[in-house]
Amino acid sequence: MFYYVKGPVAHTAPFLAVVDCGGVGYACRTTNNTLSKLQKGKEAKLYTHLNVREDAMELYGFASENELNCFRMLIAVSGVGPKAALSILSATTPEGLAMSIITGDEKSLTVAQGIGKKIAQRIILELKDKLAKGQIPTAGGESYSGTGVTVIPENKASEAAAALAVLGYNQNEIAVALKGIDLEGQKLEEIVRQALKKMVKQ
Repeated sequence: MFYYVKGPVAHTAPFLAVVDCGGVGYACRTTNNTLSKLQKGKEAKLYTHLNVREDAMELYGFASENELNCFRMLIAVSGVGPKAALSILSATTPEGLAMSIITGDEKSLTVAQGIGKKIAQRIILELKDKLAKGQIPTAGGESYSGTGVTVIPENKASEAAAALAVLGYNQNEIAVALKGIDLEGQKLEEIVRQALKKMVKQ
């Protein structure tokens, strides 16, 4: 229904940002990471997800499409609701979440408030499985499949490619972003960070 909302930030509170769009205040549930980028009175653009329940309609807003993609992936995991997804994305970045999934690092997920070991294990298991089956959605809404990128990581290059796929990038974008980066001499997190910087500049 809404792709994004854009306007001055009228109000912020824990896990909440209100954006004034043409005199209407849109209350967006959000993460600490997004809130840290907002200033009251300054214009903001939040990419949104509308969550509809029998008793309520709630709008969720994020400073980046990567964060929105990760939120949607998380709430698709059985037993993970919007509140838990916001908690996870407040404790880690989208890049950190992608690498937790690829490397099976459940401890990094349990740092988030309300996230126990069982939920962390389920998130990693289900999202790794979706990645293996080519079911991770890209930013354009298509699935990550037939990309030619190794899905089961065997080295830094394939791990970085898989992490970028979790964030919603397609084969061509990943190939261009990784080109020219020192894949063997750097840590995985730094490789992904450099690739994302190149994508932003494109």
